[in-house]
Formats: sequence, C-alpha cells, structure tokens
Amino acid sequence: MNLLLTLAAFAVTLGILIVVHEYGHYVVARGCGVRVLRFSVGFGKPLMTKKFTPNGTEWVLAAFPLGGYVKMLDEREGPVAPADLPYAFNRLSIYRRSAIVLAGPVANLILAVVLYWFLFIYGVPGIKPILGEVPLATPAAAASLHRGEMITRIGDELTVTWQDVSWILIQHAVQKSVVEIETRNERGEIAVHQLDLSGLSSDELDNDFMEKLGLTRFHPDLPAKIGKVLPDGAAARAGLRVGDEILAVNQTPLVHWEELVQWVRQNPGLPLTLGIKRGGVYSQVKVTPASVKGTGHSSVGKIGAAPMVDPALFAKLVTEVRYPVDRAFVQALRKTWDTS
Repeated sequence: MNLLLTLAAFAVTLGILIVVHEYGHYVVARGCGVRVLRFSVGFGKPLMTKKFTPNGTEWVLAAFPLGGYVKMLDEREGPVAPADLPYAFNRLSIYRRSAIVLAGPVANLILAVVLYWFLFIYGVPGIKPILGEVPLATPAAAASLHRGEMITRIGDELTVTWQDVSWILIQHAVQKSVVEIETRNERGEIAVHQLDLSGLSSDELDNDFMEKLGLTRFHPDLPAKIGKVLPDGAAARAGLRVGDEILAVNQTPLVHWEELVQWVRQNPGLPLTLGIKRGGVYSQVKVTPASVKGTGHSSVGKIGAAPMVDPALFAKLVTEVRYPVDRAFVQALRKTWDTS
C-alpha cells in the first residue's frame, strides 16, 4: 500500500511539473505569435484529445505520462503554407526563440517560488540555529563560538533557522567581511562574536562552506540504548533487542550512542564484544559489523541498529516559522535558490 501511495504521489507531482513546464513554453510561444499545433502531456498513443477551434491547439493526454511536449509550426518539421509562415517558430528572431526555449524551466522556478511562498505564509518547521561542536583552527573557534549557543542575529538580521544563518552568511562571505554574530546560550546569556569570513575562497562557497567555517548543527548526546533493530542486520543476528543498553565495547565503557557508532564504523568485519544491560541483568554479546563502502575507497562498519530517541528532546530543536506576506516571498526566493 505504501509503495502504491508513493508511486501515485510521484506520478501526480511529475504530472504537475510537466504541465507547468510545457505551459511555460506554450504561453511564451503564443505571446511571440507562434502557432502551437499540439500540447501533449505524455508520449505514445493519445488517450484523450481536445480541440476548441478548428485551427487551434490540439490538447492531448498520452499513454506514457513521463514527459510532454509542445509542437509548434516549424518549416523544419514539415511544409508550411505561405499564409502561415509568419506564425512559424523558425521565422522568429534568435531572441524570441531563446525566450520560448527558456520559458519552460522559468515556469518551474516560478512554481517553486509560489509553493514555497504559500508554505512560509502558512508555517513550516525549521531547525533552530544551535551550534554543534566547533572544531579547532576554524573561523568559528577563533570567534569564540561554542557548542550549544544559538545564533540569534547576524549583522542587523535576525536568524530563526539554519537556513537563515546559511543565507545571510554566504552574502557576507562573498564580500569577505568580518560579521557580527549574536548568540544566546542555554542560561540565556547573550554574547557577541566577530566572525572573520575573509579566509574563504570563491571555490569554497559551496554547500559545505558552513563546515569550513566550523559551524555545524547541534546534535544532542543520545544514550547508548537501542531503539530499533533491523531484521537482517548484524545486531539482529547477534541477538540484540530494542531497549538494550550498551555499557561497554571491548571492555571500554561508553555512555553516548555516538561513541558506539565510532566503534562500529571503525571496525568493519571485526568482532566486537558489547557489554549490555537488559532488564537489569548484565551480559556480553559478540557482534561483527557488516562492511559497507564509505566515502572514497574506504569501508565502514554497520550493525543495523538505531538509537532510542526521546521525541521531546528533538522537539526542542525544531521551531515553526511563519512570515508575513512580503518576508515570505523573500524567503521563498532564497529557498528556491538554495534548492536549484
């Protein structure tokens, strides 16, 4: 059932994107005086056709809705009557033909902006800009930023989510400026930091530029307690169960789930002895992490288990963002830019 719903949602989404894309071509072509012979959603055998006027556009829904096309009058695709030559695509100037070609992608961008605009007006969840570990020898460390601080302002602009932080910082990074950052810690104390962005090169202004600055998202320290076991994973084969507390690995005590992750990732194919507590009883279990391909040519270990998560803990890291109409439009433009 879930697969069918996913496929149905995919088909509807794809259909909307196709219609908007092709309609962009259609509108600009008509605006430029080109006769549009056919507007088709899908390829293959037509299932439905409709023509509103004898010389008008033929609207088609075809058998395979994995695309679409707009067919325009064009001498390169067949004979054109002398009286119809002014309406042929190939008779237009290069500028008008370029406008028609670009109209499809532009229409999709406009759709994205409109959808994001309504979402930001209605309200969308966002991740609070709380700092994670600040690596040494980074601009963030030099600015005395610390884990757990929440960025509340950059320059003169308030920051509510990580998206706000990323967007504002990249604008300052292009100018290679030193920017003032205001933070608030868990005790409510406010501090002001000077973050130097001049060390970023133009090649580093990509999706990872925040990490290069030493700015990472906060991840709470989860207890080393199993919340999910995949049925075919190494953890299941070893007999681990939901609720098991992992107290040690190879007789080395641990407290947080991230410590267990590091042990597992660094020992692909090598047996590990876990000290666990189940129902108040201590025991030892041997588990051999499966070896899977990591980044590059290296391999990492996985056991097919996930931590037990307190929903209230993560609820504190999420906020709902609503904007007035004008600011929502600006945010929609930013989000479209980020995802394009």
